[in-house]
Amino acid sequence: MTTDNQPDLESKNQEVEPDAEVTSEQEGISIESLQTQMVELQQALDNAEAKVFEQKDSVIRAKAEADNARKRSMQEVEKARKFALEKFASELLPIIDNLERALDVPNAEDEAIKPFISGVEMTLKLFISTIEKFDLAVVDPQGETFNPDLHQAMAMQPSEEVAPNTVISVMQRGYTLNGRLIRPALVMVSKQADSGVNTQA
Repeated sequence: MTTDNQPDLESKNQEVEPDAEVTSEQEGISIESLQTQMVELQQALDNAEAKVFEQKDSVIRAKAEADNARKRSMQEVEKARKFALEKFASELLPIIDNLERALDVPNAEDEAIKPFISGVEMTLKLFISTIEKFDLAVVDPQGETFNPDLHQAMAMQPSEEVAPNTVISVMQRGYTLNGRLIRPALVMVSKQADSGVNTQA
């Protein structure tokens, strides 16, 4: 009985072993295909992440450009609002100059012209107060240090009474609009007085 069973076991073992070899081969093939699929999936993921990064960078750049364009347009609008009156203000300045000249008369104390002088003074004050409401400011540097950004020197005169480079006379007042110069003040500037020593031999 023992001898009869042994061949059966051997035959069963022989039948099982080929199946085991086939299974291991199948597992080897499936592992390789899985590894290939994993590599492909990783590459696809890397590509997708790269595209997302590019798109995110593009969105950030587009937003920054839009913000810059908005800021520039706001600055342009503000500048246009501030200086829209510049040409109009420049046209008003000769009128102010003429009103000031009308007050510079030698016989201002003459009773006959006092009412006229008073009327011109009131008109000039009203005119100045009106333009100041629109940020048009007078540059009247009498007694100040000469500033080439605001003043235009028409002449220099020796003076012992003030320091050199001081405005000793304003020939024509200047004006600024919102802090920007639209006309410089025409001035006479002091210089160091001559020593009076005769240098000729």
